[in-house]
Amino acid sequence: MIIEKLFSKKSKLYNNFKPFFKTLGDRIDEIGLIHLFSIWTLVVSGIVVRMHSFDRFIYWDWSESFVSLLKLLVVTYIFIKYMFPKKIWLAGNKILTNNEILNHSLLALLLIFFGYINFQIKVPSLLLIIPYLLVFVSCLMIFQFTLIFDEKKGTWDIIKWKNKNLILIISFLLMLLSVSLGIYFNDPIVSTAGMVSSPYALIALLWPNHVRHIQRARFYPLFTFAMFFPPFGAICFFSVFTAAAAAASALTACQRSMHCRI
Repeated sequence: MIIEKLFSKKSKLYNNFKPFFKTLGDRIDEIGLIHLFSIWTLVVSGIVVRMHSFDRFIYWDWSESFVSLLKLLVVTYIFIKYMFPKKIWLAGNKILTNNEILNHSLLALLLIFFGYINFQIKVPSLLLIIPYLLVFVSCLMIFQFTLIFDEKKGTWDIIKWKNKNLILIISFLLMLLSVSLGIYFNDPIVSTAGMVSSPYALIALLWPNHVRHIQRARFYPLFTFAMFFPPFGAICFFSVFTAAAAAASALTACQRSMHCRI
């Protein structure tokens, strides 16, 4: 919980703010805000691919920040309104079947293409999408280990370690393949971020079963790629996430106020 990082569990501030943060956390989970980071990363991946297709040296250009922000707002609305409520996006919520993994991979491809699409499309450059899609599938495999939070103990646990070795090997190999393709396509972002991210699945594979290895393998590769993206990507992430979190907080407060009045 966020509050545990801010205050000591033995302090009065912890006990005072715990109900608020718990309500906020429940609301964020209820509408799936935490999943938006994955959705935004996929869209910005497409934006980065298009920038690379025209000039690999303009990754840090700010000229399309407004259009990029609009794209993130559009996918945010679609996700909160349709994808999450209708359970189209289930990564991290359950152990996916093979068909569900395929469906999520197709959704990821569409999100990357939505970020990529513009008035000018170079068909050969669409191949540059492949390593980013492989990164997503590599990360998706790690989410096959479902995490459950024990409120009494205040710790995270993993329900099942079934097929641990196979899943982690596939994840590691897919990440290595994306790095190789990134080098072949002369893409400095996917090749560098992929190399930084590849050890997490390997560590979880070689070390004894521990929830922290899986937590790192789930979060850090995604975070690494997001931070390697151009500044406008990071700014858009921060802006939309802040707005979404504030909206969720306001809605929760409003609901609680109405409930108290009733």
